[in-house]
Amino acid sequence: MNNAHRMAGVIVCCVALLSANRAAAQDWPQWRGSNRDAKAIGFKAPATWPKELTQKWKAAVGGGDASPALAGDKLYVFTRQGGDEVIRCLDAATGKEIWQAQYEAVPATTPGGKPHEGPRSSPAVAEGKVVTFGASGTLSCFDAATGKVLWRKDAVQKAWPRFFTSSSPIIVDGLCIAQLGGPSKGSIVAYDLTSGDQKWKWDGDSPAYASPVLMTIDGTKLIVAETAGKIVAVSVADGKLAWEAPCTTRYNAASPVVDGQTIIYGGGDLLKVEKEGAGFAAKELWKNTQNAVIYNTPVVKDGLVFGLSQGHQFFCINAQTGKTLWTAPAAQTAAAAPPAGGPQGRQGGRGRGGMGGTNGYGSIVDAGAVLLALTPSSQLIVFEPSDKEFKKLASYKVADSPTYAYPIVAGNRVYIKDQEAVTLWTIE
Repeated sequence: MNNAHRMAGVIVCCVALLSANRAAAQDWPQWRGSNRDAKAIGFKAPATWPKELTQKWKAAVGGGDASPALAGDKLYVFTRQGGDEVIRCLDAATGKEIWQAQYEAVPATTPGGKPHEGPRSSPAVAEGKVVTFGASGTLSCFDAATGKVLWRKDAVQKAWPRFFTSSSPIIVDGLCIAQLGGPSKGSIVAYDLTSGDQKWKWDGDSPAYASPVLMTIDGTKLIVAETAGKIVAVSVADGKLAWEAPCTTRYNAASPVVDGQTIIYGGGDLLKVEKEGAGFAAKELWKNTQNAVIYNTPVVKDGLVFGLSQGHQFFCINAQTGKTLWTAPAAQTAAAAPPAGGPQGRQGGRGRGGMGGTNGYGSIVDAGAVLLALTPSSQLIVFEPSDKEFKKLASYKVADSPTYAYPIVAGNRVYIKDQEAVTLWTIE
């Protein structure tokens, strides 16, 4: 091979690697994105926001409040149709179905029943596999390319939380880790992602509605999870308890947010976790009850915490001190009333007092220069990540029915799951 041919080969390989890395960087393969921090990697805000977004496609997929997962050029959508829970693989560019798999499943009867029968847990995609967690606790692993069932755990799950399963599974180091159990007792269980064999199990009190996250302290990987009455951390390696602390907010539906060695949890508390001897210790640094969240998981950006409070206010908190810097009312729409009951979907949760209203629902994504918020009223709101004030830059109607799933942001694309369909919008 001459030098020209060698150079051409190098260029082709480099282009392929760059394309692959770009796709991977824009993936949203699980609950709250690649790192479960609701950060959209690689998004570039336009100099001028358009008057409207451009709809590329819309596909009817069924009900449910689970957020889709984006991996490369595939979009995985977990829904309910008739008596079945259904996982679909769609072409992310066209919306065309590549495969689907379904199984009969008990629907969620509370809160609200239709149209909130589940599923409420978001799929996780890794190592060529897709894991789903149904409303009544069916944990399944599928081949991501074909939809073939690789393993399923439903015999072990004959119980679920009062308001059904909302916690999303997490995949770490070849393990699928999920919170199982019902109102009386629960566990955190790790299964081998390939075989489905149980690797370890931590038993504790019943699961709540938040989703577990990964935290690394001094090289030790920990799974941080909320139960009905606690926040706990267990070792990824063996499932042994590293530390625990009380966590007794209403429903424990807001997922823990890891920022370095600190954790925002329980709606408005900040813990710092440090190595202590052979173990770990967690110390509370501040508590902010003024803007506590209940069904919304905040984002941390540049030392600031942005979220949507149980009083339905957008807020900004100083992450170091816990001081509220500003609040702003979020619009409410009667047509977007959440179910009359308890936690659900990508957030977990219910309206004020559990009987309607829109208080506390919404999803916020860190998109670099801007923040994107999606409310149940199907409004995608663009605002600045400022510590001075709430400054809205744009707002778009993105669905004809209420939206409870996270918006999936990748490049100039925004995928929206509403009550019956998923839509691709582009920012042009």
